[in-house]
Amino acid sequence: MWRMRVVHATGYAYRTPVTASYNEARLTPRSDSRQNVIVNRVETAPATRSFRYVDYWGTAVTTFDLHAPHIELEVTSSSVVETDKPEAPRRTASWDDLRSAAVRDRYNEVLGTTRYTPESKRTDRVGRQLAKGRDPRDAVLATVDWVRSELTYVPGTTGVHSSGLDALRKGKGVCQDFAHLSLILLRSMGIPARYVSGYLHPQEDAGIGEAVEGESHAWIQAWTGGWWNYDPTNHTEINEQYVSVGFGRSYADVPPLKGVYLGQGSSDLDVIVEMTRLA
Repeated sequence: MWRMRVVHATGYAYRTPVTASYNEARLTPRSDSRQNVIVNRVETAPATRSFRYVDYWGTAVTTFDLHAPHIELEVTSSSVVETDKPEAPRRTASWDDLRSAAVRDRYNEVLGTTRYTPESKRTDRVGRQLAKGRDPRDAVLATVDWVRSELTYVPGTTGVHSSGLDALRKGKGVCQDFAHLSLILLRSMGIPARYVSGYLHPQEDAGIGEAVEGESHAWIQAWTGGWWNYDPTNHTEINEQYVSVGFGRSYADVPPLKGVYLGQGSSDLDVIVEMTRLA
Protein backbone atom coordinates (compact mmCIF):
# COMPACT_ATOMS: atom_id res chain seq x y z
CA MET A 1 0.00 0.00 0.00
CA TRP A 2 1.13 3.54 -0.79
CA ARG A 3 0.09 6.82 0.78
CA MET A 4 0.50 9.83 -1.49
CA ARG A 5 -0.08 13.55 -1.52
CA VAL A 6 -1.38 14.83 -4.85
CA VAL A 7 -1.46 18.56 -5.64
CA HIS A 8 -3.07 19.56 -8.94
CA ALA A 9 -2.86 23.29 -9.71
CA THR A 10 -4.51 24.84 -12.76
CA GLY A 11 -4.06 28.49 -13.65
CA TYR A 12 -6.07 30.54 -16.14
CA ALA A 13 -4.80 33.91 -17.39
CA TYR A 14 -7.35 35.93 -19.37
CA ARG A 15 -6.37 38.46 -22.04
CA THR A 16 -8.99 40.94 -20.80
CA PRO A 17 -10.84 41.15 -17.46
CA VAL A 18 -13.55 38.53 -17.00
CA THR A 19 -16.64 39.73 -15.16
CA ALA A 20 -17.99 36.30 -14.16
CA SER A 21 -17.09 32.63 -14.46
CA TYR A 22 -18.86 29.35 -13.69
CA ASN A 23 -16.84 26.17 -13.26
CA GLU A 24 -16.88 22.47 -12.37
CA ALA A 25 -13.84 20.62 -11.05
CA ARG A 26 -13.47 16.84 -11.06
CA LEU A 27 -10.24 16.69 -9.09
CA THR A 28 -11.17 14.66 -6.01
CA PRO A 29 -9.86 11.06 -5.97
CA ARG A 30 -12.39 8.27 -5.56
CA SER A 31 -12.78 6.16 -2.43
CA ASP A 32 -13.34 2.52 -3.34
CA SER A 33 -12.05 -0.99 -2.63
CA ARG A 34 -8.58 -0.10 -3.94
CA GLN A 35 -8.27 3.47 -2.78
CA ASN A 36 -9.03 5.51 0.34
CA VAL A 37 -9.10 9.31 0.38
CA ILE A 38 -7.90 10.60 3.74
CA VAL A 39 -8.30 14.29 3.00
CA ASN A 40 -9.14 16.48 0.01
CA ARG A 41 -9.75 20.15 -0.50
CA VAL A 42 -10.31 22.24 -3.61
CA GLU A 43 -9.43 25.92 -3.31
CA THR A 44 -9.53 28.86 -5.70
CA ALA A 45 -7.79 32.20 -5.97
CA PRO A 46 -9.59 34.58 -5.98
CA ALA A 47 -11.75 32.89 -3.36
CA THR A 48 -15.18 31.72 -4.55
CA ARG A 49 -18.36 30.18 -3.26
CA SER A 50 -18.39 26.45 -3.86
CA PHE A 51 -20.37 23.32 -3.16
CA ARG A 52 -19.84 19.65 -3.89
CA TYR A 53 -22.00 16.89 -5.31
CA VAL A 54 -21.51 13.39 -6.73
CA ASP A 55 -22.39 13.05 -10.40
CA TYR A 56 -24.13 10.20 -12.24
CA TRP A 57 -20.88 8.22 -12.58
CA GLY A 58 -19.96 8.54 -8.91
CA THR A 59 -17.33 11.25 -9.35
CA ALA A 60 -17.08 14.03 -6.76
CA VAL A 61 -17.65 17.41 -8.43
CA THR A 62 -16.78 20.79 -6.90
CA THR A 63 -18.69 23.66 -8.48
CA PHE A 64 -17.81 27.31 -7.97
CA ASP A 65 -18.64 30.68 -9.49
CA LEU A 66 -16.96 34.05 -9.35
CA HIS A 67 -18.92 37.28 -9.86
CA ALA A 68 -16.19 39.90 -9.76
CA PRO A 69 -13.80 41.15 -12.44
CA HIS A 70 -10.63 39.05 -12.63
CA ILE A 71 -7.82 38.41 -15.09
CA GLU A 72 -6.51 35.25 -13.42
CA LEU A 73 -8.07 32.21 -11.77
CA GLU A 74 -6.18 29.44 -10.02
CA VAL A 75 -7.78 26.16 -8.93
CA THR A 76 -5.80 23.89 -6.61
CA SER A 77 -6.83 20.43 -5.46
CA SER A 78 -4.82 18.90 -2.60
CA SER A 79 -5.39 15.29 -1.58
CA VAL A 80 -3.86 12.61 0.60
CA VAL A 81 -4.86 9.17 -0.64
CA GLU A 82 -3.95 5.56 0.11
CA THR A 83 -3.72 3.19 -2.85
CA ASP A 84 -3.30 -0.54 -3.21
CA LYS A 85 -3.05 -3.06 -6.02
CA PRO A 86 -6.48 -3.97 -7.38
CA GLU A 87 -7.90 -7.45 -7.15
CA ALA A 88 -6.81 -9.90 -9.82
CA PRO A 89 -8.89 -9.48 -13.00
CA ARG A 90 -11.69 -11.94 -13.56
CA ARG A 91 -11.92 -13.90 -16.78
CA THR A 92 -15.15 -15.76 -16.05
CA ALA A 93 -17.27 -14.14 -18.77
CA SER A 94 -17.57 -15.93 -22.11
CA TRP A 95 -18.56 -14.34 -25.40
CA ASP A 96 -22.02 -15.85 -24.94
CA ASP A 97 -22.24 -14.13 -21.54
CA LEU A 98 -21.30 -10.79 -23.08
CA ARG A 99 -23.91 -11.22 -25.81
CA SER A 100 -26.66 -11.99 -23.27
CA ALA A 101 -29.53 -9.55 -22.88
CA ALA A 102 -28.79 -9.17 -19.16
CA VAL A 103 -25.20 -8.02 -19.69
CA ARG A 104 -25.98 -5.81 -22.68
CA ASP A 105 -28.82 -4.13 -20.82
CA ARG A 106 -26.80 -3.61 -17.62
CA TYR A 107 -23.76 -2.15 -19.39
CA ASN A 108 -25.48 -0.53 -22.34
CA GLU A 109 -24.02 2.91 -21.62
CA VAL A 110 -20.43 1.67 -21.89
CA LEU A 111 -21.03 -0.42 -25.00
CA GLY A 112 -22.13 2.38 -27.31
CA THR A 113 -20.32 5.09 -29.23
CA THR A 114 -19.51 8.66 -28.20
CA ARG A 115 -17.97 11.65 -29.92
CA TYR A 116 -14.59 10.48 -28.64
CA THR A 117 -15.18 6.80 -29.42
CA PRO A 118 -16.99 6.63 -32.79
CA GLU A 119 -17.42 3.56 -34.95
CA SER A 120 -15.48 2.89 -38.12
CA LYS A 121 -15.35 0.04 -40.61
CA ARG A 122 -11.64 -0.40 -39.98
CA THR A 123 -11.89 -0.72 -36.19
CA ASP A 124 -14.93 -3.02 -36.50
CA ARG A 125 -12.91 -5.29 -38.78
CA VAL A 126 -9.87 -5.21 -36.50
CA GLY A 127 -12.08 -5.94 -33.48
CA ARG A 128 -13.45 -9.09 -35.12
CA GLN A 129 -9.93 -10.25 -35.95
CA LEU A 130 -8.67 -9.63 -32.41
CA ALA A 131 -11.59 -11.48 -30.82
CA LYS A 132 -11.22 -14.56 -33.02
CA GLY A 133 -9.81 -17.52 -31.10
CA ARG A 134 -9.45 -15.59 -27.83
CA ASP A 135 -11.53 -15.35 -24.67
CA PRO A 136 -12.67 -11.83 -23.69
CA ARG A 137 -9.80 -11.16 -21.26
CA ASP A 138 -7.16 -12.18 -23.81
CA ALA A 139 -8.97 -10.03 -26.38
CA VAL A 140 -8.44 -7.01 -24.09
CA LEU A 141 -4.68 -7.66 -24.03
CA ALA A 142 -4.60 -8.21 -27.80
CA THR A 143 -6.44 -4.92 -28.24
CA VAL A 144 -3.81 -3.06 -26.27
CA ASP A 145 -1.08 -4.75 -28.34
CA TRP A 146 -2.75 -3.52 -31.52
CA VAL A 147 -3.30 0.02 -30.22
CA ARG A 148 0.35 0.30 -29.24
CA SER A 149 1.40 -0.97 -32.66
CA GLU A 150 -0.63 1.79 -34.33
CA LEU A 151 0.02 4.74 -32.01
CA THR A 152 3.25 6.36 -30.90
CA TYR A 153 3.15 8.36 -27.67
CA VAL A 154 3.98 11.96 -28.61
CA PRO A 155 2.89 14.71 -26.18
CA GLY A 156 1.05 17.63 -27.72
CA THR A 157 0.05 15.92 -30.96
CA THR A 158 -3.67 15.81 -30.11
CA GLY A 159 -5.98 17.94 -27.99
CA VAL A 160 -8.75 17.32 -25.49
CA HIS A 161 -11.31 17.38 -28.34
CA SER A 162 -9.57 14.70 -30.44
CA SER A 163 -11.26 11.33 -30.86
CA GLY A 164 -9.61 7.94 -30.87
CA LEU A 165 -10.00 7.82 -34.65
CA ASP A 166 -8.29 11.21 -35.00
CA ALA A 167 -5.26 9.76 -33.22
CA LEU A 168 -5.39 6.59 -35.32
CA ARG A 169 -5.27 8.65 -38.52
CA LYS A 170 -2.23 10.55 -37.21
CA GLY A 171 -0.55 7.43 -35.83
CA LYS A 172 0.33 9.20 -32.60
CA GLY A 173 -1.26 10.62 -29.50
CA VAL A 174 -1.31 10.81 -25.71
CA CYS A 175 -2.79 8.65 -22.95
CA GLN A 176 -6.31 9.93 -23.66
CA ASP A 177 -6.00 8.69 -27.25
CA PHE A 178 -4.61 5.28 -26.27
CA ALA A 179 -7.59 4.88 -23.93
CA HIS A 180 -10.20 6.06 -26.45
CA LEU A 181 -8.91 3.87 -29.27
CA SER A 182 -8.89 0.86 -26.93
CA LEU A 183 -12.49 1.59 -25.96
CA ILE A 184 -13.57 1.78 -29.61
CA LEU A 185 -12.18 -1.70 -30.29
CA LEU A 186 -13.42 -3.33 -27.09
CA ARG A 187 -16.95 -2.01 -27.49
CA SER A 188 -17.02 -3.13 -31.11
CA MET A 189 -16.42 -6.69 -29.79
CA GLY A 190 -19.18 -6.34 -27.21
CA ILE A 191 -16.87 -5.95 -24.19
CA PRO A 192 -18.15 -3.29 -21.76
CA ALA A 193 -15.36 -0.75 -21.25
CA ARG A 194 -14.97 2.55 -19.37
CA TYR A 195 -12.62 5.52 -19.55
CA VAL A 196 -10.75 6.30 -16.30
CA SER A 197 -9.08 9.59 -15.40
CA GLY A 198 -6.58 10.08 -12.61
CA TYR A 199 -2.91 10.46 -11.83
CA LEU A 200 0.23 8.39 -12.21
CA HIS A 201 3.28 8.63 -9.95
CA PRO A 202 6.17 8.19 -12.41
CA GLN A 203 8.62 6.43 -10.08
CA GLU A 204 8.10 2.83 -9.02
CA ASP A 205 10.87 3.15 -6.40
CA ALA A 206 9.80 6.59 -5.17
CA GLY A 207 11.52 7.87 -2.07
CA ILE A 208 9.42 8.73 0.96
CA GLY A 209 8.84 12.47 1.21
CA GLU A 210 10.25 13.25 -2.23
CA ALA A 211 8.01 15.53 -4.30
CA VAL A 212 8.11 14.80 -8.04
CA GLU A 213 6.30 16.04 -11.10
CA GLY A 214 3.33 13.73 -11.53
CA GLU A 215 1.08 13.17 -14.49
CA SER A 216 -2.61 13.51 -15.21
CA HIS A 217 -3.30 10.14 -16.77
CA ALA A 218 -6.01 8.07 -18.44
CA TRP A 219 -6.55 4.33 -18.68
CA ILE A 220 -9.44 1.90 -19.13
CA GLN A 221 -11.60 -0.55 -17.24
CA ALA A 222 -12.92 -3.62 -19.06
CA TRP A 223 -15.66 -5.98 -17.86
CA THR A 224 -14.85 -9.66 -18.40
CA GLY A 225 -16.86 -11.05 -15.50
CA GLY A 226 -15.74 -8.18 -13.26
CA TRP A 227 -14.19 -4.78 -13.82
CA TRP A 228 -10.44 -4.61 -14.13
CA ASN A 229 -8.08 -1.72 -14.79
CA TYR A 230 -5.55 -1.67 -17.59
CA ASP A 231 -3.24 1.09 -18.83
CA PRO A 232 -2.93 0.91 -22.63
CA THR A 233 -0.27 3.63 -22.76
CA ASN A 234 2.15 1.66 -20.60
CA HIS A 235 0.73 -1.80 -21.40
CA THR A 236 0.29 -2.79 -17.77
CA GLU A 237 -2.29 -3.43 -15.11
CA ILE A 238 -2.45 -0.57 -12.68
CA ASN A 239 -0.75 -0.69 -9.26
CA GLU A 240 -0.21 1.54 -6.23
CA GLN A 241 1.25 4.32 -8.38
CA TYR A 242 -2.16 5.03 -9.92
CA VAL A 243 -4.72 7.37 -8.33
CA SER A 244 -8.17 7.23 -9.92
CA VAL A 245 -10.48 10.24 -9.93
CA GLY A 246 -13.43 9.27 -12.11
CA PHE A 247 -14.72 7.02 -14.86
CA GLY A 248 -17.31 7.27 -17.60
CA ARG A 249 -17.95 6.62 -21.27
CA SER A 250 -15.12 8.90 -22.44
CA TYR A 251 -13.13 11.98 -21.50
CA ALA A 252 -16.33 14.02 -21.83
CA ASP A 253 -17.68 12.47 -18.60
CA VAL A 254 -14.58 13.21 -16.50
CA PRO A 255 -12.86 16.48 -17.57
CA PRO A 256 -10.72 17.82 -14.70
CA LEU A 257 -12.09 21.32 -15.20
CA LYS A 258 -14.78 22.82 -17.37
CA GLY A 259 -16.72 26.03 -17.30
CA VAL A 260 -17.75 29.23 -19.00
CA TYR A 261 -16.80 32.84 -18.47
CA LEU A 262 -18.26 36.22 -19.37
CA GLY A 263 -15.72 38.36 -21.13
CA GLN A 264 -13.83 38.92 -24.35
CA GLY A 265 -10.67 37.30 -25.62
CA SER A 266 -9.08 33.93 -24.98
CA SER A 267 -7.25 32.48 -21.98
CA ASP A 268 -3.90 30.81 -21.35
CA LEU A 269 -3.78 27.60 -19.34
CA ASP A 270 -1.04 26.29 -17.04
CA VAL A 271 -1.27 22.91 -15.24
CA ILE A 272 1.09 21.49 -12.62
CA VAL A 273 0.73 18.11 -10.89
CA GLU A 274 2.98 17.34 -7.92
CA MET A 275 2.98 13.93 -6.24
CA THR A 276 4.73 12.92 -3.02
CA ARG A 277 4.90 9.43 -1.62
CA LEU A 278 4.29 9.67 2.14
CA ALA A 279 4.37 5.96 3.07
